Amino acid sequence: MAINLKRSSQLASDGVKLLVYGQAGAGKTSLIKTLPSPVVLSAEGGLLSIADADVPYIEIGSMDDLREAYKWLESSTEAKEFKSVSLDSISEVAEVVLAAEKKSTKDGRAAYGEMNTVMTDLIRAFRDLPGRHVYMSAKLEKLQDEMGKVMYGPSMPGKSLSQGLPYFFDEVLALRVEKDAEGNSQRALMCDSDGAWLAKDRSGKLAQWEAPDLGEIIKKMGGVE
Repeated sequence: MAINLKRSSQLASDGVKLLVYGQAGAGKTSLIKTLPSPVVLSAEGGLLSIADADVPYIEIGSMDDLREAYKWLESSTEAKEFKSVSLDSISEVAEVVLAAEKKSTKDGRAAYGEMNTVMTDLIRAFRDLPGRHVYMSAKLEKLQDEMGKVMYGPSMPGKSLSQGLPYFFDEVLALRVEKDAEGNSQRALMCDSDGAWLAKDRSGKLAQWEAPDLGEIIKKMGGVE
């Protein structure tokens, strides 16, 4: 077998892979407009916030839709014009997969187990699309540990999948909406955990807080626009 020697300095040039989670209405979908030349796989049907940007999208309502979209992204000449791929949201995509599994089995536990397997393969496949920036959004989940401490992280159907999702990404960012001194809402991406909100930046190139602009974040990480 021939060895294909690569260099870690070239990783970002092959596409930055990001997971962003936040509460409903925080603006996760609006972030799509800040990506370089994006195409959206939409499982939520809530794209009004980017209607003014005229972003192309594919509706995802079934497993067949997902498979066709992946095949198109991987091999279509038409798809090569898009530099970024967004799954909006990965939480809703998982619900589509779970619904399909529940139809094929009467055992609820087996359905969740199969959904976990399918989603693990699917997340890896889309995340590893070569030469593309990949942005996956997720819903917010609020949890309490055994000591009653409140924790926030990305939400997926099934505890195992929720806990495992952040490990697929080097960049896990929390989209926060907070009030400033004048009572105005301010949006920002949290890039490092504060003990209550899960976040991580393995590139080491992002500040604790970044403006909600994925294009600028990609630039900071050395990604090609």
